[in-house]
Amino acid sequence: MRCRKLLTFCSVLLLVFSLAVPALAAPDDPLTVVHNLDDFLFQFIQAIGYIMAGYGAVQVGLSFKTQDASQKSAGLMTLAGGILVIFARSIISLITGG
Repeated sequence: MRCRKLLTFCSVLLLVFSLAVPALAAPDDPLTVVHNLDDFLFQFIQAIGYIMAGYGAVQVGLSFKTQDASQKSAGLMTLAGGILVIFARSIISLITGG
């Protein structure tokens, strides 16, 4: 019984000390954190756009080799979609005026 009380006391003491650690958050303005996240997300989306455009260019190149019209149109659509995704941030800022 004494061992169980000692174990409970030590567990509670460990939890109290581990939960009493001060939060070491950056003292920055919250808007800078949001802008950094915004920049990261748009860079990630832009990377996806580059991958799409590259895949579309490969599809168009292969379609010229095989003379496949449906693959050519699909490749051009993928290439155009990738270019739109690459310039998504610029397009959004032009639309919103910001």
